[in-house]
Amino acid sequence: MTKIEFDQLGPAKILQIHDPEIGLRGVVVVDNIALGPAIGGVRISPSVTPLEVARLARTMTLKSSIAGLDHGGGKAGIVADPKQANIEQLFRAFARMMGGVEEYVPAPDMGSDERMMVWVKEEIGRVLGLPEEVGGLPLDKLGATGYGLAECAEIACRYAQLPLQGATVAIQGFGNVGRAAARFLTEKGAVVIAVSDSKGTLVHSAGLDIEELIAAKQEQGTVIEASRGAALPGAAIFELDCDILIPAATPDVIHRGNLEQIKAKLILQGANIPVTLEAEAILAARGVLVVPDFIANAGGLIMAAMEYRQKSAQEALVAIRRKIHKNTDRILRKAQQEALLPRVAAERLAVERVKAAMAVRNLSYPWK
Repeated sequence: MTKIEFDQLGPAKILQIHDPEIGLRGVVVVDNIALGPAIGGVRISPSVTPLEVARLARTMTLKSSIAGLDHGGGKAGIVADPKQANIEQLFRAFARMMGGVEEYVPAPDMGSDERMMVWVKEEIGRVLGLPEEVGGLPLDKLGATGYGLAECAEIACRYAQLPLQGATVAIQGFGNVGRAAARFLTEKGAVVIAVSDSKGTLVHSAGLDIEELIAAKQEQGTVIEASRGAALPGAAIFELDCDILIPAATPDVIHRGNLEQIKAKLILQGANIPVTLEAEAILAARGVLVVPDFIANAGGLIMAAMEYRQKSAQEALVAIRRKIHKNTDRILRKAQQEALLPRVAAERLAVERVKAAMAVRNLSYPWK
């Protein structure tokens, strides 16, 4: 698929944004608002495309639905390097130009952070994922998505017939999600043996020092500068002998070209759309349990929805644990009982709720 396709759920609205004077290019996709205002992050990347944003927006629709949230799905993308000199100018201009899309509430995503959400608040006032100093629930500081991944692992390991205590973990991507997942999984007794970032993979069979990894990433820009562990190429993360593999970076990193190298028994999708649909099916046929993105990494969205309702951080963490435990068990049990891929089982339930809401609200789109 190379272009955005419309179906019975959406997208409801697509806004292309362009300001040639400052070099701004971006897009906002509101996928569906039957359940409520759409929540979704703003992704900043030189390679982000409208199709990628649309795919991510659909993931947010499904994620909100299956989590029982009163929200729809949306996503935004800015074609830029998040570290470039004029990023604040670009981001503020982008916020102003998308201000009229009132059914979409932006939040942090890959390349954007809490500081940038302050810029959005100053420009249009409608935003989530703010720093706690200005009344928000800081998703990255609290590690909401990584916390949810660890809670998902607790349930998924039972279905993979894998004890979480002592399970070996490899994490592709050591940004906000990967760091938090490593920390929370270690607290549960798992052993993180490998992590990777854009500079390479660091591996140690006896387990890596998470605090040292965090320090190396912050101070030297890459995990491979940590003293404990051996440095390997970035792609090596997918070839390692481990129990749990967590892709927590960019889309489509597990695909037909590399899935034969994967030795993990359980894959938790820390990023959105990190595994192609073809790869999920082939891995499942090999006996690998793959938990879909909109189940495994819903922690950040759940916390954002709690911030929307002005709940506390503790209330948000309790909600994340409860919802992810319930949904992981519900989906994996349904998949097992009905011989379905976990993604198929989850999508059926999520789409059913969205369709019911569309019928009640009498929402219909021109192409329906």
